Amino acid sequence: MAKGSAPGAGRKGGKKAVSRSAKTGLQFPVGRIARYLKKGKYAERLAIRNDEELSKLLGTVTIAAGGVLPNIHSVLLPKKGKKAEASE
Repeated sequence: MAKGSAPGAGRKGGKKAVSRSAKTGLQFPVGRIARYLKKGKYAERLAIRNDEELSKLLGTVTIAAGGVLPNIHSVLLPKKGKKAEASE
């Protein structure tokens, strides 16, 4: 078939197209995000680790010079009750 033929003419079995968003179970447009990532302008548009869905999609991806989220585990924080008792 030629490149400009009827839509779906190359498919067999009559299956409907399924978007990447539907395949991954996400609400945002995965194709659009993939296009932005390919362009390399993701730092201007996306806060990936702060967004639950983007973090799920790109959980195993390492972004060069992406930095880290500031996070201190609650066990490492000082206890609130000690300071109040010591000052009395």
